[in-house]
Amino acid sequence: MLQDGSAGDAEEKAYDTPDGITAPPIDELLTKVSSKYALVIFAAKRARQINSYYQNSDEGVFEFIGPLVTPEPGEKPLSIALREINSSLLEHEEGM
Repeated sequence: MLQDGSAGDAEEKAYDTPDGITAPPIDELLTKVSSKYALVIFAAKRARQINSYYQNSDEGVFEFIGPLVTPEPGEKPLSIALREINSSLLEHEEGM
């Protein structure tokens, strides 16, 4: 407590909110695809492509296209894929 008896910023969190599935929000992502299952498959496939791009870039092999958004330091491929989907940078076809 502060000297004047107030608790200060009582709503301050003890930890940071992690990024990932919370950013972008799942509700926004679900507007881009037909179902949550389609979102999972779509994001997983794109994350694998991004991961392969990073692994093969050291060898000079570019089989896949790299991230279409600027990655944050230490950002994981799935988070990058979700941001790409939310930004409508990728097209999704059902059954693919």
